[in-house]
Amino acid sequence: MLRLLGDVRLTLSTAFDEFIEQMLAADDFTSVAIDLSDVDGLDSTTLGLLAKIAIQTKQKFNFKPILVSTDSSITRLLTSMCFERIFDIRDHGIETIDDFGELAIAVSSEYEVKAKVLEAHRTLMGLSEENAACFKDLVNALEQDPAANDACRLNR
Repeated sequence: MLRLLGDVRLTLSTAFDEFIEQMLAADDFTSVAIDLSDVDGLDSTTLGLLAKIAIQTKQKFNFKPILVSTDSSITRLLTSMCFERIFDIRDHGIETIDDFGELAIAVSSEYEVKAKVLEAHRTLMGLSEENAACFKDLVNALEQDPAANDACRLNR
């Protein structure tokens, strides 16, 4: 169970991505649910990382993760990004435990952050033609930065 809180932004991208990689690689990983009930906002980089969880979970384990969104504006954002294609979106909370761990902020270089942003937006673009059109200019701009593009290739 992942529970995101507050305004989730680019500053957590490296720590969140590292957590995702560890989670999906864990021998005891069997399922994942993501609770967005206490989220005030999500930026597109975070959306791309969430999409990464769903896509890799489907590829490796053949199921759609649960995504809980009780806020209609957050749910609208998710559906505008075509998340209903890759997540089982629910509008009601699920029972959770109180002792969630907290991700430590990872110190990241500008190079690493740009690579995460580029990878996340490429993931979003792959979900729909609308997303591809929406993020095309941003991805093109990031791809013009050789450092970000090279770092993204290394992370694949």
